Amino acid sequence: MIYKYYGPPGTGKTYKLISRAKAYVRMGVPLDKIAYFAFTKKAAEEARERMPAEDKDLYYFRTIHSFAFDQLDLNTKKVMQGSDYEKIGKKLNLRVKYYDKYNKEEIFYLNSDSPYFQMIGKAINRDVTIKEEYDRNEHNSKEIKWHILKNIDDNLKNYKTVKKKLDFNDMINQLLLKEDLPRFKAIFIDEAQDLSPLQWKLFDKLKQYTDDIYLAGDDDQAIFAWAGADVDRFISEKADKEKVLKYSKRISRAVQEQSIIPLTNIIGLRKLKKYYPRDYEGECLKINNLDQIDLTEGKWLILTRTISRLIKMTKELRKRNLYHYTNKGKSFVVRIYNASINYNSWCRGIKLDEKEIKDVEEYTGLKQNKWDNTIDWFDAFKKADLSEKEYIKNMIDNGEDLDDRARIKVSTIHAAKGGEEDSVILCLDIGDKIKKAIKKSQAKHDEEHRVWYVGGTRARNNLYKLKARIKRNEYKHI
Repeated sequence: MIYKYYGPPGTGKTYKLISRAKAYVRMGVPLDKIAYFAFTKKAAEEARERMPAEDKDLYYFRTIHSFAFDQLDLNTKKVMQGSDYEKIGKKLNLRVKYYDKYNKEEIFYLNSDSPYFQMIGKAINRDVTIKEEYDRNEHNSKEIKWHILKNIDDNLKNYKTVKKKLDFNDMINQLLLKEDLPRFKAIFIDEAQDLSPLQWKLFDKLKQYTDDIYLAGDDDQAIFAWAGADVDRFISEKADKEKVLKYSKRISRAVQEQSIIPLTNIIGLRKLKKYYPRDYEGECLKINNLDQIDLTEGKWLILTRTISRLIKMTKELRKRNLYHYTNKGKSFVVRIYNASINYNSWCRGIKLDEKEIKDVEEYTGLKQNKWDNTIDWFDAFKKADLSEKEYIKNMIDNGEDLDDRARIKVSTIHAAKGGEEDSVILCLDIGDKIKKAIKKSQAKHDEEHRVWYVGGTRARNNLYKLKARIKRNEYKHI
């Protein structure tokens, strides 16, 4: 049996899956006969925590890539890392930086800043050839040249062969060749709208050996098509039972009314569904600048469409002496503050805990046995210029508590997927590059509207839409 749940924001998709998984446990189904696949390692860990069992017993609560990694009996030395791609880039005189864009804890999700490596990865995810992906005409022909792309792809394949390494998609392809896959009583797949065609192929194989399969997702929140996700497959997947979760415990009426507007612009395949907000009015306002709202109190999530706009927003918050952080973690100034406070405590003979010691070492680069060397300490502190120290002083004078987590988080919309906050500021800038991209294909057009839907629905109570400084680069449909 295949069960499919459509879950609009805050309607409890994950809760529904976990509830069903618990029911199988109560029926006496062994834990090794229950599999739960999440999009990120963090999400898999959270699912395990909500189950009535020891973490070690929930062996198949993991990401699809880590499942493949385990089934193939691999170790990290056999898997392509960011450094491997950077070596290839250096050989080809191509600057390539690989990093984990969305979840630091998830080792099976590398992303590249190179459009060439992005296209190669997308082709594999979509289960098409490099030439087929190139011919889709969804890229900037000035940015990606076919002969360069072909050369990089050839070098990448040769490197993996010589080094005997697999990339994350190779792992799934290898797993598809295995005959002795585990047999499950039930499989649960969360955020199924984000599965790629290659992952759907694995799903098709696993379901042959599984009694019950539960799919949960929301096609309106499908914002990873750029990485090869196939939302149309999720919508069209036939299920024995299908249900739309209709009651959001997160979103206010005002936020819901505004956030659904982008969905009316989707021209491709979409599941029609209606859901109800919680019984709270909230507010949705368009603002010209940050001066129109009070950011000195409360918790805030500021969302941008691009990294460049995110950087500009952090600079603006700094000018206002507001304590903030990004999804990349603690800022440099906070590391300075924590290190100095803890080091001064140590100098006064106060014993530091493990975290406090780590704060000092993270900033200074000095191990504890070298702390007595004041010259080294002074040199470490010289990394901070006067403006950094002035910023710290001004934040404290403004009443900001630097000992606590920052009240204001700045993030791209993509990185904030799954997150939420009472008050959200949605920066409406989109940029010329994105405007041009959405004209290239229906898929890009639809995904862009879904991106803004995701951004708007991160707000629990209040949504503030920050106008773009240049009107022609402003998103209009929210």
